Amino acid sequence: MSEVTRFTVIGAGHGGKAMAADLAIKGFPVTLYNRSPERIGEIALRGEIELEYEDGTSRLGRLVLVTSDIAEALASADVIMVVLPASGHRGVARTCAPHLRDGQIVILNPGRTGGALEFRQILNRQGCTADVVVAEAGTFMFASRSTGPAQARIFRRKNAVPLAALPAVHTGHVLETVCEAYPRFIPVPNVLHTSLDNMGAIFHPALTLLNAGWIERTKGDFQFYIDGVTRSTAQVLEVLDRERVTIASSLGVRARPALRWLKDAYSAQGKTLYEAIQANPGYQGIKAPRNLRHRYIFEDVPFSLVPLASLGTQFGVGTWAIEAMVRLACVTHGTNFCARGRTVEDMGLKGLRVNEVMRYVQEGRVNPVYTLSGAPSHRAAQKPPAPVRSSQTGR
Repeated sequence: MSEVTRFTVIGAGHGGKAMAADLAIKGFPVTLYNRSPERIGEIALRGEIELEYEDGTSRLGRLVLVTSDIAEALASADVIMVVLPASGHRGVARTCAPHLRDGQIVILNPGRTGGALEFRQILNRQGCTADVVVAEAGTFMFASRSTGPAQARIFRRKNAVPLAALPAVHTGHVLETVCEAYPRFIPVPNVLHTSLDNMGAIFHPALTLLNAGWIERTKGDFQFYIDGVTRSTAQVLEVLDRERVTIASSLGVRARPALRWLKDAYSAQGKTLYEAIQANPGYQGIKAPRNLRHRYIFEDVPFSLVPLASLGTQFGVGTWAIEAMVRLACVTHGTNFCARGRTVEDMGLKGLRVNEVMRYVQEGRVNPVYTLSGAPSHRAAQKPPAPVRSSQTGR
């Protein structure tokens, strides 16, 4: 392993371009991968991305490689930063599986709800034998936007970004590897915490759906979080948030309420969710989606809300508000997001008890369950999630 960590950023959208440039400006060797060559054509020609920072200054991030060849993109990477909507995670896992090698780290930025769990399941099903660590962030490192073919802007960095590896015994190894680049990553007990503290599930779909008329009328020409959040819409967000926190509690996870998360991530103060959102400088200037065909729906409904509802069903938590948002999105888009979304089965958790889920996310294995007579119960015959391996050498 070289002394300087080599990064590959997968995805050249709003976040991917900003992260690739940011890492390059910090002095790390960076490869940028995007499956569509036309999206990165200008960056490939220039070999760099112009990044505007929060204070209005701009710098150029010079990239080592810009490619649409996944084998080439992964060949020399130590850390693979997946910066895509969660709707792309399945495809990326299948694409990467044959090309991953021992010792690499894959970080989903972010995983949304259950991202690392499903990613690992797909690698196993694809027959990936590489000794890699899969991890996920609870949210993206900063609020950013693509501002041109080879330009990006960072509006605001978050104070702290939770991160966990699957299994959790490797979280320290991941943090040690990326701490020089992003010291704002902080450890949390396991991927249940990063997944269930998914604030995109609370903020994105509901605000998009409840502002649908305004979005279509103005083509998103208003401040999404400032103008789009009224006291009434904030009340809907609070109910959704309570359901999320209750699901987490059923799994033994103490999730942060959205109000606390805004304070931790952005230093936003307020007695209510409405007040804290309005007081958050990180949301200033962020426009609404231009239309409803946006990742706030096609990502956050099937890969944030649907898995939350699926977990609620398995562990006995009512999710009527979450389900209402899912159904409204299905009607609005004419799409069955329930069928397309991430479920407990996709995450490898179907039928597991809470203690089995916890053992899996902590240690990467599930022990058979025995009856009081000492004979294996029917649950012992159930195929558990495949064990997770990880290399600890050289870091």
